Amino acid sequence: MIKAIPNSQNFETKLDWLTSYHHFSFGEHYDPQKIEFGPLMVFNDDVIKAGRGFDFHSHSNMEIVTLVIDGILEHKDSMGNVGVVEPGEVQRMTAGTGVFHSEYNHSKEKPLRLLQMWVRPDKNGLKPSWEQRKFTKEQKHNKLLAIVHPDGTQDDSTSIHQDVWFYVSSLAKGAKISHHIQDRQAYLFVIDGSIAVNEKTLGSQDSAEIQKEKEISIAASENSEIILIDLPAT
Repeated sequence: MIKAIPNSQNFETKLDWLTSYHHFSFGEHYDPQKIEFGPLMVFNDDVIKAGRGFDFHSHSNMEIVTLVIDGILEHKDSMGNVGVVEPGEVQRMTAGTGVFHSEYNHSKEKPLRLLQMWVRPDKNGLKPSWEQRKFTKEQKHNKLLAIVHPDGTQDDSTSIHQDVWFYVSSLAKGAKISHHIQDRQAYLFVIDGSIAVNEKTLGSQDSAEIQKEKEISIAASENSEIILIDLPAT
């Protein structure tokens, strides 16, 4: 079963410095039918104006994955980590017992687009930690590249405290890939472009909840960028 979700059905926050699309209930936006998808609690697609961002704020008992699409993200946290995240890099922060951090657009001229996803950890009270990894365009060309997964430290991916796998792919027009998900479920998002997943069409910024499928086939009708999150079935 594949449930296609047009971006127009997502919640939207629009401020003078931020445009954010929330795929699940977030902040003042609430829908009892859109709380989570398995352990995936938050999926936000944010565009932040130059020089603006989120001041220091706290999190606890959450795995936070950030993927920069365009621009440069400036990150600071209470663990002493200071740095930037650029396209081709992924960041994972384990909030655990509690952490403060800030997120700003590092550029004073250009907007920043990022995806931020929150995953419920496999247990609470973890020691806060932070991790960042790079990947290349070639690594994700016409194939799914695992950038975050439970055993990430074994292959230079980013690790996470949950049975979830984050994949990215850059598909050329006409390219087709497949992914086995029997006894699991998946959340698919089109960062840019247009694809068909098991013949169901998704455009730019559309998403799909995929359940009770043995395998999915993803075909690009134009040059496309996607992220696929493989999750335990619920």
